[in-house]
Amino acid sequence: MKIEKLLISADGHEGWLTCYLRDEIQCQKGRKRPAIIICPGGSYQLCSDREGEPVAMQFLAMGYHGFVLEYSVAPACFPTALKQLALAVAKIRERAEKWSIDPEKIVVCGFSAGGHLAASLGVFWNQEWLYQSLEKEKSDIQPDRLILCYPVITAGEYCHPGSFKNLLGRNENIEEKRNMVSLENHVGPHVPPVFMWHTDKDGTVPAENSLLFVMALRRAGVSIEYHLFPEGGHGLSLAARDSAKAPVPGKTYIVPCCQQWIPLVRLWMEGLES
Repeated sequence: MKIEKLLISADGHEGWLTCYLRDEIQCQKGRKRPAIIICPGGSYQLCSDREGEPVAMQFLAMGYHGFVLEYSVAPACFPTALKQLALAVAKIRERAEKWSIDPEKIVVCGFSAGGHLAASLGVFWNQEWLYQSLEKEKSDIQPDRLILCYPVITAGEYCHPGSFKNLLGRNENIEEKRNMVSLENHVGPHVPPVFMWHTDKDGTVPAENSLLFVMALRRAGVSIEYHLFPEGGHGLSLAARDSAKAPVPGKTYIVPCCQQWIPLVRLWMEGLES
């Protein structure tokens, strides 16, 4: 495996893309692998390392190349992180031949606020204000699939206030901006297929966030696989020991039923390889 770290800058802010590139094996010489770009959560205040490399290792084990994006957070505001993610997709597509990547199999995976970021690219990749500002074609920044893990979606009734405070900062047109970043309002048939999971007992980002997105995707005719697990709080990552926080009274980050999202997403991803 090779590891590279690339600078991804937008609006005067620096982000970093860590690239985990699998070596070619002789029996699969010439194979073009899918690429998974992982956007950790952290309320647009930080990028949680629990939702970065441990997740990348799981996708590497599935046979994919993994990428972790440390995008800019507060005081950087919308759409800086979105531009960085779009540039990361374009950069991977540009280097697809060099890195043995199938340029039509670039998947974006996000957790919590990182799920909002991933879903933002899913709904906005074809907007002129985004791709033209980056001097790209819309096909350069288009994600081929989305994996959303307990995502922040809405700035409306079920919002996570901290995420949107950090994302929007002090903005004169705050109501207009809140509508802009309520992603359920911008879903159309252009959104790529989605795999998404949440927990019924998430007390930080209510499951209504993902349910609003599911309903919008269904209305638009977008392919969606959705899992709502009965146990577990917010920020579970792998829901296993490798990504668990230190014990906190009343909270656990090891939740066996939620660990099933890894084999489930693997089966879903196999449809991309077929």
